[in-house]
Amino acid sequence: MIPYRHRVNYYETDKMGVTHHANYIHWMEEARIAFLDQLGWPYDKLEELSIPFTRVDHDHADTMEDCLRIESVLGGKICKNLFLCNRQQTEFYLLMMPGDKPFKTKYLSAQLGCSRLSFADAGHMEEYLHTIPGSVSALELLFDAQGKVQLVIDRPLLADDTISGHPGISTSTLRMRREDLLNYVEAVGHSPIYVDLPDPRETGEA
Repeated sequence: MIPYRHRVNYYETDKMGVTHHANYIHWMEEARIAFLDQLGWPYDKLEELSIPFTRVDHDHADTMEDCLRIESVLGGKICKNLFLCNRQQTEFYLLMMPGDKPFKTKYLSAQLGCSRLSFADAGHMEEYLHTIPGSVSALELLFDAQGKVQLVIDRPLLADDTISGHPGISTSTLRMRREDLLNYVEAVGHSPIYVDLPDPRETGEA
């Protein structure tokens, strides 16, 4: 990422050459738009899809434990996003599921009809989704123009009105309405497959 830099203009200062802190709000908005542009997710794309969102900036959140602390600030739950592949590394999946729900590979493999699903490597994640482990979410499907990654959604996730995820970097989290996120993934060419994964906590396997 290229850091955003703003050169303070003369009209933004007083007679002593000091700028008022009220200007910080405008500069933060300029930086936010520049950030989205660098991700390849320009601000006008959000406006085109009429998708409002809430954004929270924070320290690196690379684990679900980190995300739990962010949930209290966002006022909504963060979902778990898992980048998976088959044994041959010819089929790739992005699974969205409730953040507090343990994941068992066998349940998803059975419902998708795949054998030996496992976590895909960082190289394929960077190639297809332009991000790194700990930062992936459905928002990065924008970069998968060739449709190499199949989106899979665990139905219990849809019980919440909002869904949150990282915009390609684990120092920010976006929250948007569930319907808006579903419209977004359809707009970028990724119709989801829906599954109903058993909860290992209820079957005694957690």
